[in-house]
Amino acid sequence: MSGFKDRRDFLKHAGMMGSVAMMAGMPEGALALGGLRNPVVEDAVVSSAAQAADAQKNHIKFAVCGMSHDHIYGMIGAVQRGGGELVAAWGGEEDKLAGFKKRFPDVKIVKTQDEIINDPQVQLVLTSQIANERAGIGIRAMKSGKDVLSDKPGITTLDDLAKIRKTIAETKRIYAIMYSELLEVKAAVYAGELVKQGAIGKVIQTINIAPHQIFQNGGVAGGGTGRPEWFWVPEQYGGILCDIGSHQVDQFLFYTGSKQAEVVTSQIANVRHPKRPKFQDFGDMVLRGDRGLGYVRLDWFTPDGLGTWGDGRLFLLGTEGYIEIRKYADVGVKKQGNNLFIVDNKQARYVDCNQMPLPFGPQFVADIVNRTHTAQDQDECLLAAQLVIEAQNKAKWVTLEE
Repeated sequence: MSGFKDRRDFLKHAGMMGSVAMMAGMPEGALALGGLRNPVVEDAVVSSAAQAADAQKNHIKFAVCGMSHDHIYGMIGAVQRGGGELVAAWGGEEDKLAGFKKRFPDVKIVKTQDEIINDPQVQLVLTSQIANERAGIGIRAMKSGKDVLSDKPGITTLDDLAKIRKTIAETKRIYAIMYSELLEVKAAVYAGELVKQGAIGKVIQTINIAPHQIFQNGGVAGGGTGRPEWFWVPEQYGGILCDIGSHQVDQFLFYTGSKQAEVVTSQIANVRHPKRPKFQDFGDMVLRGDRGLGYVRLDWFTPDGLGTWGDGRLFLLGTEGYIEIRKYADVGVKKQGNNLFIVDNKQARYVDCNQMPLPFGPQFVADIVNRTHTAQDQDECLLAAQLVIEAQNKAKWVTLEE
């Protein structure tokens, strides 16, 4: 990946930029484009061989220090796609560790965090430890000369954020946060490319609708085996705005290009979990950036009938058009995710993004090798963390009457 300047260059090399347009022999209603006489459907085609070749250009050794959330598996997969070699792991929960051993039987399991942090062969540390412990692990790892990839939220307090920024400045290490709803969702990646091309003009506003499911009947978002005790404690998971809201604020900054932003208003509630009085099952916030506006809604109310863990939607309003992404399902039409709809001054189009490449892993490994910040802008990463902590801190607690 060292030969690629940015995500767009990578995708262009992989063949994504020239997506193949073809008319679909499907009913208009099945495409959610019933008002169109001749709906245009595109299938993004990419050379998997080119992507596989890119992953072999760099090699690093990495380890896991904390696996409290199952997001760790997606994080590992991304780094492995970039040429990373998993050499060791530590986990603090026996059930999580047992599942990890089944998936990676040949990986060395160590007894303490220090064995990972002080291992001279480890260049990168991954962690999905309990959320309020991630920053501390990251700081220790950076001071030991390692780069870090944390699950979201990578930081849960402003004090930890200040320490992370100070450690980055002192060590020159990378502290990345896996905002997977942007970095590991193919339709979201392609939306970024369309925005860069000017396909909908200037992005004025992002709207993120992010419902989640606490107990999943299948899926890989972390609740398939129930939720651990720390999941219910705001001091540990960060609160709903800080936790799952971090995905959405990262997208707001990315798509609008905002370098400065503030939380205009935020609110949280516990609507249906009286036995867990400190838990927050609803939250929303309004954001104002120097280059765009944003609204985020979060909840833990996804019904079983959906068939997946959440009907995540992203809307991008531009001066010359708009984009909608139905990330994980197209409700009432098909279970397949990565559905992108774009309307401009010429036409309305549907793009199936399931064959798109995911450039984050190869780019991130290349960043570690080359000391660059192509996969994720460090300032943007930490600004997203700052905004969700501020949103959480200033949120008004709302009580709804029965």
